[in-house]
Amino acid sequence: MDALEEVQKIWETISTGESIIDAAFDLNLQRKLLDIFHVGSYFFYVVNVRRAQLEYMSPEIKTILGYDTHTGLADIVSLIHPDDVPCFLNFEEAVKRFFGQISGIQLFQYKVQYDLRLKKADGHYTRVLHQFVIIQHDADDIKTFAVDTDITHLKPTGTPQLSFIGLAGVPSYFNVDIDAGFSPVKSFFTKRERQVLQALAAGMSSQEISETLSISKYTVDVHRKNMLKKTDAKSTYEVLQKAFNKGWV
Repeated sequence: MDALEEVQKIWETISTGESIIDAAFDLNLQRKLLDIFHVGSYFFYVVNVRRAQLEYMSPEIKTILGYDTHTGLADIVSLIHPDDVPCFLNFEEAVKRFFGQISGIQLFQYKVQYDLRLKKADGHYTRVLHQFVIIQHDADDIKTFAVDTDITHLKPTGTPQLSFIGLAGVPSYFNVDIDAGFSPVKSFFTKRERQVLQALAAGMSSQEISETLSISKYTVDVHRKNMLKKTDAKSTYEVLQKAFNKGWV
């Protein structure tokens, strides 16, 4: 199966009904935020979905996968583990259907995320959390800003999962059953707990999280205790493992 050819067939059927650009999107700002809140090493890129091309690739791909910035979209898709290709195509079909139900500014109020395995230059596979947001949508171009994060240490095995994370207060859809439609699901963690968890995964201390989120260290510690209790875990690392395995974040 040619995964790129198959996913292009899906992308070619995306609606072209409106033209809208996320004027608030700033690549440099996004990079700063990624450096603060992230669960592992990552690389990011801009995809022109309509043209099936990469318009930008960050140099971090060399560190994560061992390839250079000239790596194209066809190359990235070809790296997907054969067993994960059906999930990838099903997820992209579900993404098309999901965004086909919304319009206007809401197109920019969702982050799509799913995990899959990519083949590194040394022949080994690493599991990445693939996340993206739409930054432009018109008849000629649909562009997304995507981030692939190495989560092998958090989810070494397991079935890929798809979620639509609502931003700016819109409902989220976690661990989507692609055959059962889209039903809003309350996250296992609160929004603040997810922020604290992501910051902990990025190596930040409770004091650093306190200063970054402008909340007291006591409040951070309360969130940490609540997450341990909710997941029946003995450590933050165990909380993170359970969260990614079960699609709670």
